[in-house]
Amino acid sequence: MSRVVILFFVFLPFAAFAQKKVNFIHADSVKGGIKDNKRYQRCIGNVSFSQNTTTIYCDSAHFYRAENRLEAFGHVHITDDSVDITSLRLEYDGTKKIAYLRQNVVFEKQKIAKLYTNFLDYYRTKNEARYFNGGKLVDTTNTLTSKKGYYDVNTNLASFKTEVVGVNPDYTLNSDTLQYNSKTRIVYFRDFTTLRDSEGKKAYYQNGTYDTRKKISALNNGEMESPSYKIKGDAYHINDAQKFYKVIGHVVMTSKEENMNIYGDDGFYDKKRGISKVYGHAYVAKVAEDGDTLFLSADTLVSIENKDPHKKRLLAYHNVKIFKKDMQGIADSLAYISADSLLYFYRSPVLWTNENQMTADSIHMLLHNKSIHRIYMVSNSFVVSQDSLKDFNQIKGRRMTTYFENKKIDHVIVEGNGESIYHALEEKKIQKDSLLIKITFLSGMNKIICSNMRINFNKGKVSSINFYVKPDASFFPPQNIVEKERKLKGFVWLAAKRPRREDVLPKTTSNIKNP
Repeated sequence: MSRVVILFFVFLPFAAFAQKKVNFIHADSVKGGIKDNKRYQRCIGNVSFSQNTTTIYCDSAHFYRAENRLEAFGHVHITDDSVDITSLRLEYDGTKKIAYLRQNVVFEKQKIAKLYTNFLDYYRTKNEARYFNGGKLVDTTNTLTSKKGYYDVNTNLASFKTEVVGVNPDYTLNSDTLQYNSKTRIVYFRDFTTLRDSEGKKAYYQNGTYDTRKKISALNNGEMESPSYKIKGDAYHINDAQKFYKVIGHVVMTSKEENMNIYGDDGFYDKKRGISKVYGHAYVAKVAEDGDTLFLSADTLVSIENKDPHKKRLLAYHNVKIFKKDMQGIADSLAYISADSLLYFYRSPVLWTNENQMTADSIHMLLHNKSIHRIYMVSNSFVVSQDSLKDFNQIKGRRMTTYFENKKIDHVIVEGNGESIYHALEEKKIQKDSLLIKITFLSGMNKIICSNMRINFNKGKVSSINFYVKPDASFFPPQNIVEKERKLKGFVWLAAKRPRREDVLPKTTSNIKNP
């Protein structure tokens, strides 16, 4: 038993030495020589060597047996388990197990991917191949090039650095650092990356992953751009196969055609359906030609694309608020059709323009040159304004159309069941000491019932009223005015709900300036 143990320890170092030794297998001819005072064998024709599982083939070689190294020339071919390498020149250090391959190098792992370069160092103990003067990795899906890189045989992970370019049928990408698993076909972005796809979209992102087989990405801190839109956020989940793109955190979507930005916490773009949705502190900033900006907020904002311009629209629903210098509004939901320049307000809508409050079952607004042109109020229409004495002037009807000139109400047409209450004011000048004081007082109240009427405005205030079809008018001097008669049925004053700019924008963005 002791003899067996002794023999084991005697042969163990020899076995380890044998594993490091490069073995000459074959050559058509072998000649001895001396180079730089070192003895070598010059092997010519069908040359082959081996070391453990590695076999080296070449046309000719200089074999330095004492130094356990060789130099190989012409049609160099290395096979090592799952690795197959070819080149025109090779220097191989058998002790360190490092192969230095030069000129027309092709490195292949189990037919998964091929790496092309002119300068490759292969570290057998680490199972790692490194190139440092330009290289290209090719598989059935992708082509990746860079100045420097390395390939880990055990993990199938290729790392690329400096002037990285990736090309496949769907996109072209540029980066400074990325990694690619040639088995799973997953790209790992490690630095700022630019991507351009075959449909003209561009994307910029800092880091993340892309599964080139499933066409699914998870990216961080970037921006995507199409011919019509730009979208940016903190993180992206992209499914190119389904054409579904989800953005998470600080979402900003820009419509180039509409000069409009949509903001929110999260959002997605469903390209197949042509639907974009932004939700969570969502709001829109739309710049008008005069430089004023329309702000609109809601729980959810939806943009619908369509080849037919009349089917393209922006939808906002639940808790809609609008702010513009000359107009504010609230509603449950809203639709904007850009082709017709129409805004539709649904469910308890209220609009304010200057001193006027407008309500109806539904309201839609016609824009012209990005400004309000007409407002259509349908069913239970009501216009209220408060004068300097805090009295309420009111117009009521089944249907009303408000016409604007120079961003102010010019006149209102009432059609059906028209009613009006108007408080007539007068001014009187009183001399007190050396001061001339103007006093405004109520001279009376007009109450009119008429099927149709026209109310004319001057500088946003009622200047005259025209009545059509059997008007019934009454005038009440101040002493005869009964308080309960001062409000039409259905009157409601909603000034407390009138949005301010800071009510429409989230608190984190309420201090932004008009774009």
